[in-house]
Amino acid sequence: MKEIKPWLKAMRLRTLPLSTSGIIAGTCFAFYNGRFSWWVLVLAILTTISLQILSNLANDFGDSENGADNANRVGPTRAVQSGEITPEEMLEAIKFNIIVVIILSIALIWAAFGPTNFLFVLLFLCLGGVSVYAALNYTMGDSPYGYRALGDIFVFIFFGLVSTIGSYVLYMQKVDHVIVLPAIILGLLSVGVLNLNNMRDLNADKEVGKVTVAVKLGIKKAKQYHFVLVIGALVVTFIFSILYYVEPYNFLYLIAYIPLIRHLIVIKSAETPADFDSQLKVLALSTFVLALLLGVGYILY
Repeated sequence: MKEIKPWLKAMRLRTLPLSTSGIIAGTCFAFYNGRFSWWVLVLAILTTISLQILSNLANDFGDSENGADNANRVGPTRAVQSGEITPEEMLEAIKFNIIVVIILSIALIWAAFGPTNFLFVLLFLCLGGVSVYAALNYTMGDSPYGYRALGDIFVFIFFGLVSTIGSYVLYMQKVDHVIVLPAIILGLLSVGVLNLNNMRDLNADKEVGKVTVAVKLGIKKAKQYHFVLVIGALVVTFIFSILYYVEPYNFLYLIAYIPLIRHLIVIKSAETPADFDSQLKVLALSTFVLALLLGVGYILY
């Protein structure tokens, strides 16, 4: 392989905190309910990060093959399109990453359920397989779902429901109502990150026939959709803290409202692709902070 720098760029490290948000929230609420394991936490984070890296590498390869990465694109330089990494090298890296995901997933499932709980083992093995499929087929394949305005649905399911509820079940071995609203919150904000990315790339995506929700809506309605996602998440978070109120620490997450509200103010006046690109890190990190503070607010007592 070539020097490490192009690979680090291709892995898009700035996306990794967002991918672990659901794990953090699920772990905190499991801890609050009396169950915790360092092995499960570490392996869950490593598995999630490896899946996110797999998705990023696959997106780099897929967008290059489908023409979505070109000279008009705003944002981080893509490795395959720029020539820093060849398509063949990227495919080899994707195959290697799939093996890593499989090994980590099996280790995680064993740490959580052991040789018993066959149904949970089977369920999480299936979830692992579907997660790999989703990571690869966002932009790769003959009919990538990211090019058919289905990315938002998949992100909501995997970054919100599967990540948050799934991590909770790894500890508790059951689903509780307490984890449903946090999963919805993180799903909405994760879709917001994707929509922000798609608003940035709207014109470039139009040119190559990549249909995203932002392309379908147009920039004005895509902004309105973005407000619905972020404000919806803020409202659901507040409702959750009222319904499940225990002590004042439960409102610790309100600190994360500050950057999120400032983010919406910036988006309201955003016009150029660079305006949207500058907010990707803000929204991703704010989502991570919200997940962390929401969870920690219930284990501080």
